[in-house]
Amino acid sequence: MKKLIYIYMSLLSVIVTAQVKDKVPNFSDEYFLIKDGDSLVIELNEVTVLPRHKFKSKVDIRYYLWFRKKVFKAYPYAILASKRLDSIDVRLRKIKSNSKKRKYIRRVQKYVENELSGQLKKMTRTEGRILIKLIHRQTGRTAFENIKELRSGWKAFWYNTTANLFKLSLKDEYKPAIENEDYLIEDIIQRAYIDEVLVFQNHKLDIKPLELIGKRKGEINVDKYKVMFAKMRKKRKNKKVKRSSK
Repeated sequence: MKKLIYIYMSLLSVIVTAQVKDKVPNFSDEYFLIKDGDSLVIELNEVTVLPRHKFKSKVDIRYYLWFRKKVFKAYPYAILASKRLDSIDVRLRKIKSNSKKRKYIRRVQKYVENELSGQLKKMTRTEGRILIKLIHRQTGRTAFENIKELRSGWKAFWYNTTANLFKLSLKDEYKPAIENEDYLIEDIIQRAYIDEVLVFQNHKLDIKPLELIGKRKGEINVDKYKVMFAKMRKKRKNKKVKRSSK
């Protein structure tokens, strides 16, 4: 994802991966035994139930699962970026000397290059686009706005970074109520929270995920990715034809 993603990852001290958590019930005052009868009454915590997925075909399930892997890969980076952005901003505001700011920036860049660049280079364009959207979801600001906020000491570097992006917009906003791809991201995240595949994290946007998912009644649209892969297959086929004809 080139230098933009690198600099966001410089806000991270560690890389956290999602884990499935098994929980053993804690029998406390929430559980009540009726001794005089045969009934066992248990007071349970509220459980969120989302509409069952409605796919147009069995093939669509494969595309949804493919996209879910992309979300799971980008999500931890966005969470850690959110946690570190504020602290980095505070740190820069406290540094009054321009020379010290430059030293701090160089130290951050060196850390990124040594520790994270190899992993981040493996991110695909789709994963990069998802990450940009999730950064907006978790920080409440677009990638462009975050850059603008920190431009005082980082201006030259940031603008050089944006010039290296390809077919990605730093101004992309996260709009799950309007954009189908963003809705898919939110659907995946909310279901992962319920299944404890992802650890719940508060977002900073004015959206109501559960209400939004309820309105869609589980309908899933992955036509965009079917078209994308169809084009990719066509290009590969054409290349093979050209090679065989030589």
